Amino acid sequence: METGRVEAFSDGVFAIAITLLILAVGVDQARAAGSLSHQLLHLWPAYIAYVVSFVTVGIMWINHHQLFRHFAGVDRILLLLNTFLLMLVAFTPFSTRVVAEFAHTDSDRRAAALLYGINFTFTAILFFAVWVYGSRRLLRRDADMREVSGITRSYLPGTPLYGTATLLAFATPIGSLIMFGVIAAFYAISSAVFGRTEDTVARTASVGEPPS
Repeated sequence: METGRVEAFSDGVFAIAITLLILAVGVDQARAAGSLSHQLLHLWPAYIAYVVSFVTVGIMWINHHQLFRHFAGVDRILLLLNTFLLMLVAFTPFSTRVVAEFAHTDSDRRAAALLYGINFTFTAILFFAVWVYGSRRLLRRDADMREVSGITRSYLPGTPLYGTATLLAFATPIGSLIMFGVIAAFYAISSAVFGRTEDTVARTASVGEPPS
């Protein structure tokens, strides 16, 4: 099977998940009494959770395209791995909503951070599994192996980073949530740098090609 149908379906799931994230921000979550402006200010955990999740899912969508453009096709195993990955992406609005709603509650903050972390840790595991399987079994014949190796190296820290942030919730839930934000910023920056590197490699290759 060609990758086009898989990418189109995946795009739909990513689009729905990233749109539903806004539901994590709701005035009904405000625990403070008073004017609307005071309640809106009191919703700061919801705003942060929304931004972090939006950036994270957005980067996943960008990288998902980067992965599949290296694959010559898909088989049943890759379809299954990708389906599990999309299941976790679709779960993100719920875990984001839980963090946004219970970040103010001391007794529930840890459970909310753990749920959020488990969601992203398993997402990182599945994302890496999709890449590792596809790059070993379904790689295009003309794929640049330097680029393939670079992608593998860039994804290696993902699971340990998210796992560490999740375990940090046992000691400090707020610190755990802050670390998730730092990870999102890190991957946003690295994705931009890696994208520019890919463009440079592509332009260099095209310049070196003989005229047709």
